[in-house]
Amino acid sequence: MTEHEEVKILLCEDEEAHADLVKLNLFRSGLTNEILHFSNGLKLIEFLFGEEAAKHNGKYLIILDINMPGLDGRQVLERVKRDERTKNIPVVMLTTAEDEREVERCYRLGCNFYLPKPMDYEDFCKAVHELGLFIQKAKIPGPAVLVA
Repeated sequence: MTEHEEVKILLCEDEEAHADLVKLNLFRSGLTNEILHFSNGLKLIEFLFGEEAAKHNGKYLIILDINMPGLDGRQVLERVKRDERTKNIPVVMLTTAEDEREVERCYRLGCNFYLPKPMDYEDFCKAVHELGLFIQKAKIPGPAVLVA
């Protein structure tokens, strides 16, 4: 098993069609990682701070939409990055929000990569495919080790 295969991808996207396209194009890029889909930010937070994630004790990469009901992507990002247990998890913002202030805000909150979702179908597929190629080459840190 190669190092990238140990990484679970946590996809947080409220639009089912977008989530399906993301998964499809990540797989088309050759990515073989397990992808867990969360339809809102609260479900992702519950997973990350729940028993299942604690049992896995492995590597994660989050792909996060900004505009979601309930906990939006900014709120999820902020919670992930301020907690010692999760702050090292790389977070990719994949969103339709292209406002420069939004980009700056997400980087200030700790996102590792901001990728606007192209509105054109083929451009969207290409962007996600390229993200998959990038993920395959990226080094992902393991979980934070808490010292008592």
